[in-house]
Amino acid sequence: MRIAIKYDNVFIDPNGNIGGHETGDTLVRRLLRLFPNSIVIGQGPRKGNGFDVLPLEFIQGDDVIVVNMDVIDSVDVWRTLHANCEKPKVMNFLWWPVARYSSHIEKAALTLACALFPTFANSERTAGEAREIVSKWDAQPLAERAIIAWVNLGFRHEHVQPRRDATEPVVLYPAIYLTREKRPQLFFDVVEAVHETTPLQVEARLTESQLVSSLAMRYSRKDWIWIGPLTAGRDSYWEALSRTTAFLATAETESYGLMYVEALAAGAIGIFPNLPWAHALVPDRYPFFYDTPEQAAEMLRRAVVDPDTCLAEMDTAAGSGFQSWLRSRHDDDIFERVIVARINQWFDTAFELPQQLDV
Repeated sequence: MRIAIKYDNVFIDPNGNIGGHETGDTLVRRLLRLFPNSIVIGQGPRKGNGFDVLPLEFIQGDDVIVVNMDVIDSVDVWRTLHANCEKPKVMNFLWWPVARYSSHIEKAALTLACALFPTFANSERTAGEAREIVSKWDAQPLAERAIIAWVNLGFRHEHVQPRRDATEPVVLYPAIYLTREKRPQLFFDVVEAVHETTPLQVEARLTESQLVSSLAMRYSRKDWIWIGPLTAGRDSYWEALSRTTAFLATAETESYGLMYVEALAAGAIGIFPNLPWAHALVPDRYPFFYDTPEQAAEMLRRAVVDPDTCLAEMDTAAGSGFQSWLRSRHDDDIFERVIVARINQWFDTAFELPQQLDV
């Protein structure tokens, strides 16, 4: 049995590797590491570095499980496979907020996919959203069929680098997009208010399309704000996080929040909106949640002026130390074990963790 990964935005570089810096690209790389000799659905046939690239129409569904990261078209995926296979094997990998779809057509397609095919979600929050929309939109006989499991995506602990001192405190814009849902204007309004009285530097690493947006170009003219492209590789990404003092989260919703978790693991102080998605990432008594821009500015000012005290408050909130708490609840080893176990359960297979992961 083989795994085939369907992610329509996948980018395969000229060397046959999965390129890109977005969460979806990272997840494809994780799945390929977890399931060696897999298939990536795309324009082919051709060989990638450790995987095959095949169009969906070329896949023989009898001995392949399709992990669909696009989800909304799982019914169409099943129908395509069914042309060559009596019982296609399809599962949903739900790694983004259910709220990303606003039209009733998209919602109906999503709920039908979650009712007909087993769904693996990237967090408890996303799984709860999936159950809620299935219950609301699907007829009862379909809703009762829904199989939904979840685990936090987590991060690889060994990637964290030792802390480095920056010349001035560094505040991170913790997203790669300047879209409405991320509320970037709130971020810049708050950091400007803090900068009026407190020295700091802002760093924002954005996708190429966002670098030429009017908002990015306007704020990049300020000498204390650096807006540039995404880091070239994993090491440079974690090196940049290692000298980040704090970040200010402003998103309205997140399905999980991998970038925030990684920044926290690197030792940055996270200032969060008082919203359910943010509370799901940190201990119950986490001290840095804001309801107003003024509260956000005061918390950020404290973080850049007195980071040691803020970090101590985070440790106190976690009981046994913030980093220990974070690692125990956001560990990608747990993610790997759980998704393998679920696939084996759902499709009566016997995949095992690769040797290097079985630790």
